[in-house]
Amino acid sequence: MEAQGNIGKVLGFLRQWDRGDRTVRSRMLKTFLRQNTNKTFYELEQEFAQVASLFLARITTWTRLTYTSGTCLGLQLKSIGIFLSAACHDQYLTEFVEDGGVLILLEILSHCRSSEEELAEALRLLLAVSNAGRKYKEIICESHGVKTIAVIMAESNTVETQDAAWSVLESLSYGNPKHQNQIYKGLIPLLTCSSPRAQQLVLITLHAMHAKMKTVHHSIVEPLLNMLRSLHLEVQDGAINLILALKASDVRPVLLSGLVALLRPTKEIQAYQDMEESEIIKITGSLSAFVQQAAAAKTIRLLAEGSQEISHELLSLEVIQHLLYAMGNREHTDAQIQASLALEQFICSYPVLEKHVQRVTGSELFTALMHKSDSLYMNIDEKQAEILLTNKVNITEDNGDFSDPEEKIMQRCEE
Repeated sequence: MEAQGNIGKVLGFLRQWDRGDRTVRSRMLKTFLRQNTNKTFYELEQEFAQVASLFLARITTWTRLTYTSGTCLGLQLKSIGIFLSAACHDQYLTEFVEDGGVLILLEILSHCRSSEEELAEALRLLLAVSNAGRKYKEIICESHGVKTIAVIMAESNTVETQDAAWSVLESLSYGNPKHQNQIYKGLIPLLTCSSPRAQQLVLITLHAMHAKMKTVHHSIVEPLLNMLRSLHLEVQDGAINLILALKASDVRPVLLSGLVALLRPTKEIQAYQDMEESEIIKITGSLSAFVQQAAAAKTIRLLAEGSQEISHELLSLEVIQHLLYAMGNREHTDAQIQASLALEQFICSYPVLEKHVQRVTGSELFTALMHKSDSLYMNIDEKQAEILLTNKVNITEDNGDFSDPEEKIMQRCEE
């Protein structure tokens, strides 16, 4: 009798829902949320006389019909979340997906009138779906979910929504081999978004995915190098770390040539000659270009430290001439410091470079370079900067300077 009474109560509840207007249903959802948050599958089934799925189906249908008008959308999504987060069973999740739930959530994400709070809630539901396993990840990807979520991450104005979008993309990137390449390509455009936090999160995911990728898409190179311009250190460090991780990939030649070119950014940093004596050399350029120049020098040093092969490739790209040029940038101290440290690294590894570099810098400046490279910038005056900026040093592996095998052995300076 008690079971029959409970069923009657539930059926009455469902009839009230079917006959109710927006106000009635809104009140019912608020009561449902208050009474059932954090309940397990079995507790919900007991509460709804083993037919809780009927209520989930009603909420899903109402959401599909009304999400464009924003009618109680937040309440609807949170109520669906009660079912999808119910522990011990995935029956509700399966039913929600079979009822078109993934498409509904993606449409909500694409709708221009959805609030940031509603977007974050929809993303949390997608995360629950994705975390349920490979089959569900594939459904999201095959519904063009990666692109939709990436757009939200790039355009969102709140940390909560960005983090929620990133969590879904990261979840999709694991245990989903069928769509791994699609996710990887979908993340690359996010490197160009205007949000530093979104850029940082994407770099973390791309770095983690790199180990699983058979090939690296060449479209990653330009935006990755551009991220070295970032004034946010966490973004810049993430970009440098990803470049270091890509050093064994097929994009390495393009990355190396790009890094060397950044040491001498002709578009934004120009050397002016034939001026008054007090202005023989003047450098102009945006702060971001100088920051990029410094970051490129730092990255080159880190790459050269770990590989003799990469060092040789950089030398063939005339990296020494470009590092000397960057050392002459008196407008940006960090660019001078990073270029000096990188140049010192090459000289320590290849002593044959000493005579070439000293010929440009002079003995006094060269001594300072080898003993206090991080403070060398304080010893560079205007005339020396002019010499560095106009240097024509041509040191490459091809011109015979590295023909002696003993001189090719990587070694550290003792001092």
